[in-house]
Amino acid sequence: MSSIKQVIVVRKDLGMGTGKIAAQVGHACVLGAEHVRKSKKEWFDEWERYGQEKVVLKVSSLDELEQVKKHAISLNLPWSEVTDAGHTQIEPGTVTCISIGPAPEDIIDKVTKDLKLL
Repeated sequence: MSSIKQVIVVRKDLGMGTGKIAAQVGHACVLGAEHVRKSKKEWFDEWERYGQEKVVLKVSSLDELEQVKKHAISLNLPWSEVTDAGHTQIEPGTVTCISIGPAPEDIIDKVTKDLKLL
């Protein structure tokens, strides 16, 4: 069992529909995984080998999302940010979610332990 996981943190204040949220989470998963594949290959390889664990959590505002991101940065965790293209429900350039990791679970949990599941 791997101790590497990826966490996606989604803004719930934007009124996105279920399909829109799913698409944004998909973008975050791919962006985050590609970032880690290039920067921390050993983390990526372990994550891929053991099932690519993902957890999706929620925040209630952009400010809360920014605080989560700043905490991740302070712990040197890899992160990626998704901004919407504006083709459907959201204004162009709106930050919808971030990915943290794939990275060691014990470090990610320091950032996300108090957040609720989406």
